[in-house]
Amino acid sequence: MNQTRRQVMQIGAGAAALGVAATAGLMPNVAMAADAPGWNAPLFEAKSFADAAKIWGGTPTESTDVTIIGPDIAENGAVVPVGVKSNAAGTTALAILVEKNPTAMAGMFNMTDASVPNVATRIKMAQTCNVYAVAKVGDKLLFSKKEIKVTLGGCGG
Repeated sequence: MNQTRRQVMQIGAGAAALGVAATAGLMPNVAMAADAPGWNAPLFEAKSFADAAKIWGGTPTESTDVTIIGPDIAENGAVVPVGVKSNAAGTTALAILVEKNPTAMAGMFNMTDASVPNVATRIKMAQTCNVYAVAKVGDKLLFSKKEIKVTLGGCGG
């Protein structure tokens, strides 16, 4: 087989990424399509944090075991960097919910025993509001929240 250097590099990069994902306890099937087993469409259709909590099955409790990391001011609501971390033992899922978006759930991440419950992503925000970080621990929902201000045109005001 006669491969170019570029093809060899592409194959190596793909294998390395899969190895890192496997080491972290994340496998490609964790990102679920709408028809995949484990997909919970009603959660992503919930209009508020309270609605999502009812569907998820638990009473939300504010906790210092859950941390949300994000900017105080987001100059572009289309790409707001947000991170969620849980120090609670037995965390099985993490979620990010945006209070004033048309649908509250911005992302959900299922955890395995081998996973470190610490995720980061970029979300869209329609306007200034509270962003909730939620950790599912057994039958409990632990959360923290942070107000993130969304500015128009990046003027900071």
